[in-house]
Amino acid sequence: MEVHFLKLVTITEGFEGELKKCFLFPKSLIDSASRDLTPDERRLLEQIRERKTQLLQEIQQLKDEIADVSTEMESMDIQDDTKNNPKTKQMSIGKKKFNMDPKKGIEYLVENGLLQLNPQDVAAFLYEGEGLNKTAIGDYLGEKNDFNIAVLKAFVNLHEFSDMILVQALRQFLWSFRLPGEAQKIDRMMECFAERYCELNLGVFTNTDTCYVLSFAIIMLNTSLHNPSVKDKPTVDRFISMNRGINDGGDLPEELLNNLYDSIKKEPFKIPEDDGNDLMHTFFNPDKEGWLWKQGGRYRSWKRRWFILNDNCLYYFQYTQDKEPKGIIPLENLQVREVPAEKSNKPNSFELYAASNDIIKACKVDGEGKVVEGRHNVYRMSAAKPLEKDEWIKCIKASISDNPFYDMLAQRRKNATRFK
Repeated sequence: MEVHFLKLVTITEGFEGELKKCFLFPKSLIDSASRDLTPDERRLLEQIRERKTQLLQEIQQLKDEIADVSTEMESMDIQDDTKNNPKTKQMSIGKKKFNMDPKKGIEYLVENGLLQLNPQDVAAFLYEGEGLNKTAIGDYLGEKNDFNIAVLKAFVNLHEFSDMILVQALRQFLWSFRLPGEAQKIDRMMECFAERYCELNLGVFTNTDTCYVLSFAIIMLNTSLHNPSVKDKPTVDRFISMNRGINDGGDLPEELLNNLYDSIKKEPFKIPEDDGNDLMHTFFNPDKEGWLWKQGGRYRSWKRRWFILNDNCLYYFQYTQDKEPKGIIPLENLQVREVPAEKSNKPNSFELYAASNDIIKACKVDGEGKVVEGRHNVYRMSAAKPLEKDEWIKCIKASISDNPFYDMLAQRRKNATRFK
């Protein structure tokens, strides 16, 4: 393609040069000659001049288009160079490792010279966040060791909360990661947030404790107002009553609390992973989620996958940040059982199977990105610990839906094979 492009450039430039040579006669000579021409010859000469102008314009247009194509090709070359850049590839690997195990991901990036092992550099990496799973960011920031706490403080200090009302600052802060489930981790994060907010907004609260308590009250209000399972929705009066005396023994202005209440009622906090993809709503508040090893069908190899159990289906992903699953296993008419250690080359194994020994109705994405029907009679998984295995089996059993027809059919088949 590039050779043909260069030929086109050469031909265009050559044609333009030849065309210009044809009209390099002195103007006085042309005017003198034109006086000797007949009217028809003069009209022909005028047509030639117009055609010359038109051709030169078309050539210029071609040159402009060639310049655009040339720029685009250079851009493609730069992209190719980027793809082939080992550092770019290592950064991509490091981000994927971080999403699977934040500590190992950071170690990999430091070992390959892509991050410096200091709180400011790691915090900037997490704050920029491109390609990083926000649950993994929250887990890393919540760890209780000196380095992670220093990273947390540096991360919070990258946020600009000046002249923001508290609820706006909270929206920005809680969008940059996903709060972990452990109370102690949340406590450290919200304490850092309160310190940063008060530092940038002097005089709004008497101390950071007031900001801390009110921030928690806002998060709780958000849950109470917008969680469908909460039937008794708090009123603004109850919200004001809950926050009496938190301002160093005094009350906060009712106007402030009213504004906070109205803001949360009109617009709930957004979940960081919510990108507008309808499928993703399925994966909010799952019955259970976590890493499991899954055994392949044809080659029987084990691959680590992120599993989400919800709506009587088991979804599995290659990475936690993936928006669409690699596979879906509907749990209808399936059963789950523990696999004895002597029957599996991986500990803590369990498997899904159809009691009728039929093919399990499941689907997956193949290597070409096409959705294909699964051909498994059994799906075997392995957990990291015995307790995790027991918890997965318990949760899957609770999600399985039975169809009496299939149970009856399975019994009929069993009876039939018994008398053969």
